[in-house]
Amino acid sequence: MMTLIWFILIFGVVVIAHEFGHFLLAKANGIHVVEFSVGMGPNICSVKKGGTKYSLKIFPIGGACMFEGEDGLLTKEGEVTEGSFLNASVWGRISTVVAGPIFNFILAFIIAFIIVNMAAIRDPIATQVEPGSGAEAAGLQDGDRIISVNGEKFYLYQEISLYMQTSYQGGDVEVVYERDGVRNTTTLTPQYDAAVGSYLLGLLNADFVEPKGFETFKYAWYEMRYSVKATYKSLGMLFRGRVSREDVAGPVGIAVNVVGKTYDAAKDYGWQNVLLNMLNITLMLSVNLGILNLLPVPALDGGRLVFLLIEVIRGKPVPPEKEGMVHFVGLMFFMVLMVFVFFNDLSNIFMK
Repeated sequence: MMTLIWFILIFGVVVIAHEFGHFLLAKANGIHVVEFSVGMGPNICSVKKGGTKYSLKIFPIGGACMFEGEDGLLTKEGEVTEGSFLNASVWGRISTVVAGPIFNFILAFIIAFIIVNMAAIRDPIATQVEPGSGAEAAGLQDGDRIISVNGEKFYLYQEISLYMQTSYQGGDVEVVYERDGVRNTTTLTPQYDAAVGSYLLGLLNADFVEPKGFETFKYAWYEMRYSVKATYKSLGMLFRGRVSREDVAGPVGIAVNVVGKTYDAAKDYGWQNVLLNMLNITLMLSVNLGILNLLPVPALDGGRLVFLLIEVIRGKPVPPEKEGMVHFVGLMFFMVLMVFVFFNDLSNIFMK
């Protein structure tokens, strides 16, 4: 039951933030919002106010902010009305489309700020260099701050692990580190650790810092930046075929394997630990939703943005009926994808 409650809360917050971004900019640009809904499927309840229908639907796995004239849908008389999406300026439509992902990033930053104020943060400092490791052979010492590996800069300790898991291609790496205020460069040979199934530099960190004052904003930015890096690096691994079917999860998989297992692992350590873990999941999901929606794929915000940018370049819009057909095909693709992901989630849960 608690897993379900947390899942609904997390998805609800992330989806409402996204759709509220669309809603707010649509109103600001004079676009009539036909319906603002949270969830998918049949209505649980709805109310109509100011010409907009506000709906709560039965399945808590999505939402929508539907505009008049969206995807070339005109009135029954075939007119473009004053409040139509098609009647707004091109920059007004662009701002309305990108507002959803932007609000996901705003939400992510707010959550990151809360996390930084609740938990200690780890700087990329080697509090211990493991004996016999590549780091020791390269001359690194306890207390060294790792600035970058192969040119990729780090602000948090977990970014080092992320780099090794998603970007390391084998061979030696160039490490820039800081010791006593002086920057140095060394070449390091990562060693494979069968226990974790990954190559490691041989650095451990047990030094936690508690940001104060303006530093909390800086570290909140670092936390959100880390989630953005983890998302696009994971997408890169997916496109390169480095992610297996078992690593892909939809709403059911997220509820059971992410939210459920995280809650079970954290509940024995108190409600603050549970809240912190749920905030981390919300942060990652909000960033994921923001980035995925900016992909130039039909039916997503990024796909709509492509047509709007074409309009800016051409000086005239793509015929609405043609754009609507492209988005319809994209929507059908995502419907099929949702079915695949649903059964993939069930397989991952019950076949393991």
